[in-house]
Amino acid sequence: MREELLRPSTDPVEEAEEVTLRPRHLDEFVGQPRLKEHLEILLAAARGRGQAADHLLFAGPPGLGKTTLSGIVAAEMDVSLRITSGPALERAGDLAAILTNLDDGDVLFIDEIHRLPRTIEEYLYPAMEDFQLDIVIGKGPSARSIRLDLPRFTLVGATTRTGLITGPLRDRFGLVARLDYYEADDLLAILERSARILGVPVRGDGLSEIARRARGTPRIANRLLKRVRDYAEVRGNGTVDAATARAALELFEVDERGLDKVDRAILATLCRTYAGQPVGLGTLAVSVGEEPDTVEDVYEPYLLKQGLLQRTPRGRRATAAAFAHLGVAVPAGTDAGPVTLFDDGT
Repeated sequence: MREELLRPSTDPVEEAEEVTLRPRHLDEFVGQPRLKEHLEILLAAARGRGQAADHLLFAGPPGLGKTTLSGIVAAEMDVSLRITSGPALERAGDLAAILTNLDDGDVLFIDEIHRLPRTIEEYLYPAMEDFQLDIVIGKGPSARSIRLDLPRFTLVGATTRTGLITGPLRDRFGLVARLDYYEADDLLAILERSARILGVPVRGDGLSEIARRARGTPRIANRLLKRVRDYAEVRGNGTVDAATARAALELFEVDERGLDKVDRAILATLCRTYAGQPVGLGTLAVSVGEEPDTVEDVYEPYLLKQGLLQRTPRGRRATAAAFAHLGVAVPAGTDAGPVTLFDDGT
């Protein structure tokens, strides 16, 4: 059975549990200091003018707090939050129904906004700029267009694929911000808060051990905390300490660098199966039993950040650090040097 402890996405049950751990205000939000400062100024200025905040676009890997920040924006502005996603908006009527039910100042959060159908995106342009919506009624010669006035609202978009956001849509956001992976100290502060909320007894460096293996992602850190808590209750004395955390994470196959079975399978394919030679994304995905998009969006970003993988024009290659992590000697004649990125981040 394959564990999904380190996946950055959530299932519906976990998402409901996660709500209790999400901070409600900016002063409770840990990490992303520059973004927090930008939001503090932007929201304070909007409150002072009595206006809706500018439209916001949050980009970055899953699990870093994009949805949480949308809730914080609504709470700081003391307005309602409406949540939807790009794939859910299939027809213009879907968008019209949501927009016309907003009140002044409300926050509309669209997750995976890069997956909006192009026709829906074009309806969104006048809504964002002029707070008006053009709707076509009927078909053929009898079709007519009507313009609906909308309340002034704040659109908060979230995306994991910034490159798929069209220029016209991106330009209509007042602030475009990218969330970065978290440092271990920030994750430790998040885990301490989560442990208090969940009532988990902790001692010593137990939380530090979890933070170190959480891949720089708060969602994963909280998930690991729950699993270590379960282990401590069943096989320990109920307290999360360093030894218990190490034993639990070893059982769940999360190593000291935060890599799981799929991460290690990717590195093993590159280092052992192909002996350090470049491997195409499709071939790599088939070798580890995952979809290419999953490998590219979920696993590669962290491996790149850790300096274990590099992308080249000929394919993916393991670095010297990857060989060292697996305890495999670098084959003679293999250029497993440091990570090199192209200008577009690939």
